[in-house]
Amino acid sequence: MRSVHAPAKGRFREVADGVHAYVQPDGGWCLSNAGLLVSDGECLLIDTVATEARARRLREHVLLVAGRAPRFLVNTHFHGDHTFGNFVFPEATVVGHERAREEAAAAGTHLTGLWPDVCWGDLEIVVPAVTYRERMDLHVGARHARLLHPGPAHTTGDTVVWLPEQRVLFTGDLVMAGATPFCPMGSVTGSLDALARLRALDAVTVVPGHGPVGGPELFDVNEGYLRRLQRLAADGVAAGLTPLETAREAGPGPYADLLDAERLVPNLHRAYAEELGAAPGDPLDIPALFREMAEHHGGLPVCRA
Repeated sequence: MRSVHAPAKGRFREVADGVHAYVQPDGGWCLSNAGLLVSDGECLLIDTVATEARARRLREHVLLVAGRAPRFLVNTHFHGDHTFGNFVFPEATVVGHERAREEAAAAGTHLTGLWPDVCWGDLEIVVPAVTYRERMDLHVGARHARLLHPGPAHTTGDTVVWLPEQRVLFTGDLVMAGATPFCPMGSVTGSLDALARLRALDAVTVVPGHGPVGGPELFDVNEGYLRRLQRLAADGVAAGLTPLETAREAGPGPYADLLDAERLVPNLHRAYAEELGAAPGDPLDIPALFREMAEHHGGLPVCRA
């Protein structure tokens, strides 16, 4: 049995002609996915990874598959497990949503302080140099990549990358496969709205932010989880329970097989806030929610980076 402290190494898998998904099993905390679009001697990289060692390994794989460093690097959001490796691709222009740039600059290396025992390496924060607000088109050789901002969902600065010719969708952490969704920095209702927009694209292949590549069926599990959050929050508010009390009483329920079930606690805080009238993306005290999650979990969750 593989130890969670020594997960399998990431590797590229071609999911369509010239389109590659970089998947890092098992997809738990800080083991995120990336993507690569290759065409006519050019390439676009979608997200990086959490540690310097993993980022340098990713670079080796990119050079092996594409034959060159990426011209563009798109960040799907600001979290360090998707952006800390930006600095090992100095040739690339980093692109992201305007809020993702602001959030990355504000967060810096904060993530590393949550798990100080992880060997993060000598990180340098590189934020998007080119930003957009609603939609942006990038052209990589003869290929076309469309960046879309679905509104507050996983965070307030999310980007999905849609490849219409190949019908491949890179969702970032708007969609998880085999792992618990996480939206305390974004919105439950916004995530549901975003999933409806993603369904309408009619993708054949869906590359989630964490976990194995799938198809549109991945939307179903994420949507079901989020709707359960809304029901639990409505019932908890009516009963006068706190989010932590509701989490203890309800447990993971039908989603017990998903990794990182402890995320129920911070997710419920977001659902409670919206049930009580907060707008999507209104800030919450994330460090406090993380501490409460660890208390509920019986300790700090394992970071697999």
